[in-house]
Amino acid sequence: MSSVNDTKLNSAVVLLTGIPGLEDVHLWISIPFCLVYIISIVGNSVILFVIKTDPSLHEPMYIFLSMLAVTDLGLSITTIPTTLAIFLFNSREISLDACLAQLFFIPLLQCTESAVLLLMAFDRFIAISNPLRYTSILTLPRIAKMGLAFVLRGLAVIFPFPFLLKRFRYCRANVLSHSYCMHWDVMNMACSDITVSYIYGLFAKLFTMGLDSLLIFLSYVMILKTVLSVVSHTECLRALNTCISHLCAVLLFYTPDISLSVIHRFWNSSSPLLRIILNYISLLVPPLMNPIVYSVKSKHLRARIIRVFIK
Repeated sequence: MSSVNDTKLNSAVVLLTGIPGLEDVHLWISIPFCLVYIISIVGNSVILFVIKTDPSLHEPMYIFLSMLAVTDLGLSITTIPTTLAIFLFNSREISLDACLAQLFFIPLLQCTESAVLLLMAFDRFIAISNPLRYTSILTLPRIAKMGLAFVLRGLAVIFPFPFLLKRFRYCRANVLSHSYCMHWDVMNMACSDITVSYIYGLFAKLFTMGLDSLLIFLSYVMILKTVLSVVSHTECLRALNTCISHLCAVLLFYTPDISLSVIHRFWNSSSPLLRIILNYISLLVPPLMNPIVYSVKSKHLRARIIRVFIK
């Protein structure tokens, strides 16, 4: 894209990057990446299959878990082509239009996953604070409406990203710092004024994942308040135990992403390798670990999965 000023934007080619300094061992690095993708896709597919085929799992908690699995599958499928192309075949080129499509779907799926985690926090709060009305409050139509509302929110917020980037002039080096396209990475290649795009990117992050994380925190404050009012110590621990899987999913999702956002905006002198590793963790670890965590912690789900494989 070094000569994009003289060419059409649509014909520009972007170069992706694997792990700088380790190009000679990219083929070996591709092995753990392949394993992560295989486990993520198989694990989330099994979760979806078991929940869909077992009527006893058609409960709000498992419906939200199936939404999380769909989002994790989407994240894995979105990043697989370019990541494995680099590590397996050293194929770094991607057209700008394909790059813009990828940087649209990755944040959209991240916003959706953040929203699903918020809905799961609400699910845990209702289950603990009002168990007798749990199924009457979280009915299937209501769950569908909440899910659709959050997907539409993500679409509305992320939709301007490609259009904001496409109107820029690009005259800097066309090498990105990751094996997939990210909004801030493409934005930094522009030689135009990127202030509007920068501010909008910050707004989008705060309005979606920032707001969701705050509401999740408030949900757990109310959960703790409800649980601590229970006289029985055993019942208190039992109620908190139902939240462990969700807490693990929240920490796996938000910790690397928040760390990455802080580094990008306030700590630019940090090691590029640290940013790359955190970026891989934020996109690869949640789809890998979520099905494992929920399968281990949920006895009911684990029994159904074992039954499928035994058959």
